[in-house]
Amino acid sequence: MSEIPAKATESEDPSDGARTEAAGASGEVRPGDPMWQSSPPGSIYDYIKVASFSIGPDGLVDQWSLRAEHLFGIPAERAVGMDPIAAFIDSDLRAQGHRKMAEILDGREWTGVVPFRLPETVDGGGGEGLAEVYVMPTRTEDGEKAAVCIVVDVRVLRSIETDLAASQAIFGQSPFGFLLIDAELRVRRANQRFASTFGGTPDDHRGKGVHDYLPRGEAERVAATLRRVLETGDSITDMHVTGFVPGCEDRRHWSVNLYRVHSGSGRPIGIAWLGTDITARRAAAREAAAARRNLALLNEAGARIGNSLDLETTARELLDVVVPGFCDLATVDLYQGLLAGDETPPGLADGSAELRRVAFASAVSDAPFAGIGTPVKVGAVHHYPFNSPCADALRTARPQTVPAEEGGLVQSTLAVPMVAHDTVVGLAQFSRTKGSEPFGDRDRALAVELAARAAVCIDNARLYRREHERALILQRSLLPPGDPVASGLDIACRYLPGNASTGRPSEVGGDWFDVIELPGHRTALVVGDVMGRGLRAAVAMGELRTAVRTLAQLDLEPAEVLSQLDEIARGLGTPGGIQQATRAARRPREADLSEVYLATCVYAVYDSVTRRCTFANAGHLPPVLVEPGEPALMLDVPPGMPLGVGGEPFEEVEVELPEGALLALYTDGLVESRDHPLDEGLQAFVGALTDPSRPLEDVCDHVLNTLDSHHGEDDIALLMARVQGLPAESVGDWTLPREPRSVGRAREYARGQLLSWDMEPLVDTTELLVSELVTNALRYGEGEIRLRLLLDRTLVCEVWDSGLVQPRRRRARDTDEGGRGLQLVGLLSAAWGSRRTHRGKTVWFELPLPDGENGVADPAEALLSLF
Repeated sequence: MSEIPAKATESEDPSDGARTEAAGASGEVRPGDPMWQSSPPGSIYDYIKVASFSIGPDGLVDQWSLRAEHLFGIPAERAVGMDPIAAFIDSDLRAQGHRKMAEILDGREWTGVVPFRLPETVDGGGGEGLAEVYVMPTRTEDGEKAAVCIVVDVRVLRSIETDLAASQAIFGQSPFGFLLIDAELRVRRANQRFASTFGGTPDDHRGKGVHDYLPRGEAERVAATLRRVLETGDSITDMHVTGFVPGCEDRRHWSVNLYRVHSGSGRPIGIAWLGTDITARRAAAREAAAARRNLALLNEAGARIGNSLDLETTARELLDVVVPGFCDLATVDLYQGLLAGDETPPGLADGSAELRRVAFASAVSDAPFAGIGTPVKVGAVHHYPFNSPCADALRTARPQTVPAEEGGLVQSTLAVPMVAHDTVVGLAQFSRTKGSEPFGDRDRALAVELAARAAVCIDNARLYRREHERALILQRSLLPPGDPVASGLDIACRYLPGNASTGRPSEVGGDWFDVIELPGHRTALVVGDVMGRGLRAAVAMGELRTAVRTLAQLDLEPAEVLSQLDEIARGLGTPGGIQQATRAARRPREADLSEVYLATCVYAVYDSVTRRCTFANAGHLPPVLVEPGEPALMLDVPPGMPLGVGGEPFEEVEVELPEGALLALYTDGLVESRDHPLDEGLQAFVGALTDPSRPLEDVCDHVLNTLDSHHGEDDIALLMARVQGLPAESVGDWTLPREPRSVGRAREYARGQLLSWDMEPLVDTTELLVSELVTNALRYGEGEIRLRLLLDRTLVCEVWDSGLVQPRRRRARDTDEGGRGLQLVGLLSAAWGSRRTHRGKTVWFELPLPDGENGVADPAEALLSLF
């Protein structure tokens, strides 16, 4: 029996081949016409590899196919004419095989499993195999009985069964959606998991494409990917696909793996689609990412917010953190009353109090912050309507959602009260523009946390600003008035708190200066600096300044003043302050610098009559002197140890100051900074004093402007004085012998001098008081007597002698004949006192000059009041 070959066209499309073959000359296909075509791609025969041969009437092989050659390893020229039983079956089974063959040739069909010898291979393979045989009786052209045998290797069949079982497991039992997509990108087969997701049965999805499941844009993207996989054979792993499923409005997400599927012959026949729903995983990942972002924002907020004690800077630090990491637009409003220092401004509780916008930030170019109503500029004072969400947030101390305006840029806004220590200090607004994700519950909680952190820092800055301003008020209240007046001196001064040039608050310092008028038209000039900063340093400065004024009124020498200040400074760091220092002066010193405030100080006393100035220095920078026509120079005054160290005496230096000379005392804040060494700052200061003849106010301004880059964040105190000595014609000076008639002579000298000064209204009072002081000098003093009258803004009378006993005012009894002299001096003079000198003591009194309105006290009335 000969094999009948199949006729096939060259076309790869079966339908096209059939249509061409059947159309004939007319090109039309008629129903019922026979169609011959090639096997479709992926035919089952590609996998089974069927072998065939035929057996003639004599029981011998008469035809042998090529597949039979491959299966049995016997070429056709040898196989034809062989006894198939003897050729393939072992000898002990041949008898049974011949009986079966006879039955087949007798016209019976037979199907069974027959063992056979495997062909020998190059690597030594072989042995015995099993073949499934299907034998069909047939007849030759002569009508004789024959048979056709179809043979399949049982191993191939078992492999196909295994593959089918695995395929069924994947499609029927896989928890993932599985599709087999053909070359036309149509679903050839779907599993139950896929069908349960998109509805229907697996057969309902046959023939559908990706456009039936996905939105248009996503479907086109996925289709393009499928074509690329089909063309290139490159697999796709974890491709994310987004779409919707029937009966669910929420968007779903899948992770899809794609790979090309081939036939048994290696021909591409489609694409395998393995998808898993990752919607929950994506949501969890978003939650985790949001949590990480929030933690990062909180960490950044902790690092960046609160680095400054300035309110506006702290508000800007908050916005630098949240824009654009948390929102697109943000503002900070603070209560105007709190900014002004009020504890509870009116209307604060109900949210209607005025607020000031202190900060604004935007990640959108040229986008104003809309909010509620008219946009508010930074620095503007405003208030929210009572029924607005922002006022409600301020009232309740709870965040509120602000409705978005129609057609506006903003789609979602949170109004978050800034609460610190149970007090609302302001309101922060965070907004996201259209296109951004609206705020959720997690965002709301984060906004509250960020606002609370900033609120604490802002409240701390507010409290610091309030305390700083109070400390400045305290500090400035301890400084002399803006235009101090002194006899024989033209004075100008400047005091600048730390960071005054930058506008940023800093801790107050302990810098101070003072101008103290002393008897005899003398003036004490003081500049000092308590080391350290803060309120305690300012208080210590106040105590030292008060102590300096007290010691100055005792008319002590400059070195003695600093010695007493040293003792006082040693007691400032312990409870009891000056009282501690007073007791410490009476017991052995116990040097413990941790309990004292260290301070530097220059104390100078200027005598306008002699134009001589005596300096003493306690660790301070040297004074600078500018004489007319000469360059500025630093005076060589021994610096000594700072106040509070103790144990070292202070030295004095006396310098005669020419008329018109300029003297400058200052603190280190003027000449010292982190960027410049102290010596460079001192040279710059000396170089800035080039024209002492200019008005002193202009000289001060010129110095500060010139040294702007040489000073740092410390306070600056600058005291400048131009020498204007008392003219010789304003001084009357006489020496009197130690005899009774000197009293009358002193009255004559005083009368004559006052008349020459045209001060006749003062003659009687002056004569009476001069008589009392000279009489006391004769009675209680020693050595010759000196009388001096000084005329300037007041009239000063001084009586000098060599005695060391200081006069003491006492109350005389009615029966006493004396003891009322000093009482009389106290009644008639504006001030009186005594001081030690190098050669004894000086007793003095001061009278105001007549001004035409207020007369001089009547001596007669004063005498009557004593009795």
